[in-house]
Amino acid sequence: MLDIKFIRENLPLVKEGARKKRMTVDFERLFEVDDKRRALLVSIEEKRALQNRFSERIREETDVSSKADRFAEMRGVKDILEREERELRDIMREWQMLMVQVPNIPDMSVPEGDDERGNRQERTSGEKPQFSFEPKSHVDLMQALDMVDFERGAKVAGFRGYFLKNDGAALSFAVWQFVYDHFRESGVTPMIVPSLLNRAPFLGTGYLPQSEEDLYQTQDGQYLSGTAEVGTMGYFLDEILDVKQLPIRSFSFSPCFRREAGSHGKDTKGLIRVHEFYKFEQIVLCEASHEESVRWHETLTENSEKLMQALGLPYRVVTNCGGDLGLGQVKKYDIEVWVPSEEKYRETHSSSYFHDFQTRRLNIRYRDGEGKIRFAHSLNNTALATPRILVALIENNQEADGSVKIPEALVKFFGKNVIRSS
Repeated sequence: MLDIKFIRENLPLVKEGARKKRMTVDFERLFEVDDKRRALLVSIEEKRALQNRFSERIREETDVSSKADRFAEMRGVKDILEREERELRDIMREWQMLMVQVPNIPDMSVPEGDDERGNRQERTSGEKPQFSFEPKSHVDLMQALDMVDFERGAKVAGFRGYFLKNDGAALSFAVWQFVYDHFRESGVTPMIVPSLLNRAPFLGTGYLPQSEEDLYQTQDGQYLSGTAEVGTMGYFLDEILDVKQLPIRSFSFSPCFRREAGSHGKDTKGLIRVHEFYKFEQIVLCEASHEESVRWHETLTENSEKLMQALGLPYRVVTNCGGDLGLGQVKKYDIEVWVPSEEKYRETHSSSYFHDFQTRRLNIRYRDGEGKIRFAHSLNNTALATPRILVALIENNQEADGSVKIPEALVKFFGKNVIRSS
């Protein structure tokens, strides 16, 4: 969340940020409500000060008649104060809802564009496989190898449901072990975080109100998260850290859930777009410095690229355009892996930084070397998500006979170097 003072003092810049992200904000209404909020805060503070002075003076008052007059006078003040406090509660609710709709300002290097078609390719890595045969989809390969069951998945879990089985389950376990082993010695704090969360962490991270339609909500008012980022950031809610603790690097794992609202007709078959999946997430809290955020952004992206390189998967890195950025993101890279059956790259990782947008909402602060309280900066990055990565692993390593080679980096975790039909 941007500071209201910053919004007022830099309105053209904030408006341009909203335009670049293709988001509509009613700034006129926001300032109108903010004016009422500030006026009420001043009035309430004055009346509370008057009550305090009254309490001091009434103790010194000895005349009974004068005391009665003063009490009568203060009853009127109390009635006005209670009314204004009720008004303030209503005003604050609207003010907060308007404030959380103001998007963060994208970096100058973010390209223009309405959606993912406007993303800019930065680099590619790896060689696309050249097949002497027509490559099959992961759906056909996995079904033939008895690695997945979509029919029973739909029967049990509904549309986009699936069961991973036999080598499908074993390969997923192997990927998890590979990713954990890769990060184990890197100084991160491993965490398994909850997916069923209260509303506050979603508001704090910016998934609410923007993405509410894509979240599963319970009858108790909680939500199922689509990323371990939400739970990990919520872990530090309302805390003041010491600068010596920074940077805090978390490596978090959780089951994830997304309704895939608005994706009707897209990727209806297979493991690209499912409602339930699993994800490792890198989260960093660092000092409030743009240069520090940029440095960590590049480092997190490089970490994920090293994983892809170790798996031997061809991929590209793109910078997301303004229209393809979320509410709080200053800048985002996507890593997209080559999918042979579709003859195109598909997104598997996202790497973003937010400055203090999330931490201001979540009230995550630190005390700097001079004792000043500041909001930390936050970043997150997909280390790896399953089962989506299985799509690329299986399709890029398929053989003419329908078998699938296992990348060398996974063999010690998987236990064999090829998957064949039994």
